[in-house]
Amino acid sequence: MAQARRIVVKVGSSSLTTASGGLDADRVDALVDVLAKARSGGTREIVLVSSGAIAAGLAPLGFPRRPRDLARQQAAASVGQGLLVARYTASFARYGVRVGQVLLTGDDTSRRAHYRNAYRTLDQLLTLGALPVVNENDTVATDEIRFGDNDRLAALVAHLVRADLLVLLSDVDGLYDGDPARPTSSRIQDVHGPEDLEGVEIGSAGKAGVGTGGMVTKVEAAQIAANAGIDVVLTSASQAADALAGHPTGTHFHQRGRRSAGRLLWLQHASTPKGALTLDDGAVRAVVERRTSLLPAGVEAVEGEFTAGDPVELRDATGRAVARGLVNFDATEIPRLLGRSTRDLARELGPAYEREIVHRDDLVLLQP
Repeated sequence: MAQARRIVVKVGSSSLTTASGGLDADRVDALVDVLAKARSGGTREIVLVSSGAIAAGLAPLGFPRRPRDLARQQAAASVGQGLLVARYTASFARYGVRVGQVLLTGDDTSRRAHYRNAYRTLDQLLTLGALPVVNENDTVATDEIRFGDNDRLAALVAHLVRADLLVLLSDVDGLYDGDPARPTSSRIQDVHGPEDLEGVEIGSAGKAGVGTGGMVTKVEAAQIAANAGIDVVLTSASQAADALAGHPTGTHFHQRGRRSAGRLLWLQHASTPKGALTLDDGAVRAVVERRTSLLPAGVEAVEGEFTAGDPVELRDATGRAVARGLVNFDATEIPRLLGRSTRDLARELGPAYEREIVHRDDLVLLQP
């Protein structure tokens, strides 16, 4: 981990804000000091995934706590995002480091063209020596396109930029086998696979009340990244320097598995299906076992409202989702294609219909 060249660091709202919800300048500066030092030799690149926009906007708008409704969350994010980036810009300027803001939604990263654009922007910022500050675009995100939490966003960004290491920072110094407040609980130093987490009590709420995650989302994010071939360290913001230096700290989720096509990881973990296609048994076997494209002949039913390029679920006859993919046709077009061969469709409707409903390159299998 000490040799990691490209690193994604995620910091939560509770590590950046005061109890009343405003930004804590001292906490921001302390984090920036660590990140600037870690990249000062010129051999390391750092992407910062930072929560805190909504939390930073609470006090200026007179909200005593994080609102539950989406509209007021978006309003708080609109005010807070400017404050957050301004604070980072000023703090990093002490070291002559330029900051670039990148706001993402799930829709930006599951579609092929959008995914390429996101990668190019982040890669170019790093090439130019800037430090990208990434956040979910809370001002426009809706329930249908939200990542759910910036921990998951950080794991997906780490895969997007081909990072060597993901560091998840919070107000707890690692994953414990029980409630960290109990003296009988012990910190788990290494996680090599799901078997190391059997029987572990994982809390779901943060202590500060200004974030949306908790240890559950951090463990899920760590598993996403580790399964994609990226080492992960989960620790507290106060131990960020040790984590970046490769010193033993927090909980180390060891990378396992190989890096898949990045867009498919986003499709699996960050997209919300707009509809569903029911497959016959032969199509299920072709998609799941032979990893082929989905042809119209294997589709028995369609539901939902979607357009070409949207994510849809592929289900078997029992309704179980077996895969997810980006569909090539609108929902209104598919009914007349059901059960028919592409050759017949091309002869009757034209060459544009001699293609897959979901191409295998735009398809990801789901865990049973």
